[in-house]
Amino acid sequence: MQPRVFAILTAFLLGVLGLGSVAVTDWTPAPVTAATGAPGAPAPGSAAPPAGTPAAATPTGDPAVWTRSTLRNKVMAEMEQSDPGVALADLDKITKEKPYTVRFCHPIAHELGHAAVKRYNEDFQKVISFPHETCAAGYLHGAVEEMLNASKQPEVDLLKLCAPANKGACIHGVGHGTMFVAKQDVAAARALCNKFPGDTNKIRCSEGLFMQLFGPDEEDEKAKANLPADKIAADPLYPCPEQPALFQSACFFYAPTFYLSSHDYANHPEAFADALKWCLNGKASGGVTDCSRGVGSRTMKYNLDREDWAAQQCATAADASQRKACAEGLVSYYTVNYTDGGAAGRLCAKITNKEIQGYCRSAAGLSSTLD
Repeated sequence: MQPRVFAILTAFLLGVLGLGSVAVTDWTPAPVTAATGAPGAPAPGSAAPPAGTPAAATPTGDPAVWTRSTLRNKVMAEMEQSDPGVALADLDKITKEKPYTVRFCHPIAHELGHAAVKRYNEDFQKVISFPHETCAAGYLHGAVEEMLNASKQPEVDLLKLCAPANKGACIHGVGHGTMFVAKQDVAAARALCNKFPGDTNKIRCSEGLFMQLFGPDEEDEKAKANLPADKIAADPLYPCPEQPALFQSACFFYAPTFYLSSHDYANHPEAFADALKWCLNGKASGGVTDCSRGVGSRTMKYNLDREDWAAQQCATAADASQRKACAEGLVSYYTVNYTDGGAAGRLCAKITNKEIQGYCRSAAGLSSTLD
């Protein structure tokens, strides 16, 4: 074939192929966010991706938007294929990269703990040999729950599980477990917590007890919340006012968890400010401060990717003491989630409201200014 003829034929074929590529290629531009200009990136300041967001796979095969079920399925599969340490490390990585997943990472970690106890035939020391601080020690809590649930003498074994160190996170986990043993009967669970010597450990246990009461894993039939509608109607902060003095603080602190979940906080962000008003129902029983601190803690937990917005919710409280308590709650959860020494300072630096920033720095033991 003559070179000229070959060149003409080659150009013709390339032209045909090029037109074919244009015809089969989707040239629709990727969605661009107004805030970042990045295709497909979630807008900063959103607590979580909006409902209905398509969960397209990323290059790694992970969904673009995690849901509780997709994240749970991923880490459970990783544990089955390897061990709890691998699953917990990945869970920790994902929650750090996608702060909105903190909303549901704790119960997922609980489930990993339950599964690990069964996998290692109730060898508790083996179960907790893996790093387990992820998601506020949810793995440890779930493991303790399962151990107590499987125990034939839970009232005896609950004192042995955390010994001899008796660390607070472990005893908190025992508190969760008492609710499983007591089948969500608060008085019966409280009696189990009272078996610990010393008020400090009883209080730690009560924290797990009331966290389990107000924020149970509703997908677990054994963990359904036992909060009768008629009791709540008569006293919005039920059952906190009727608790013994030693247990009231933890009860009031975790009560906002139930309020926020029952008011669909994910789709109704005004629920956080409304929760502070709701806490005023505790005036007669002296629970306003602990309740407000609990609102701050939950507000930060559910909005870790927008710290200043969370602080603004605290600023809506009409009373200064309530604003201060709410700010203390912000700091308490932030430092539980980010355990490094500089966490509190980073949080306070992001708060633009000067009053709330001051309360933040005071709660964190920092100087009153950023200088």
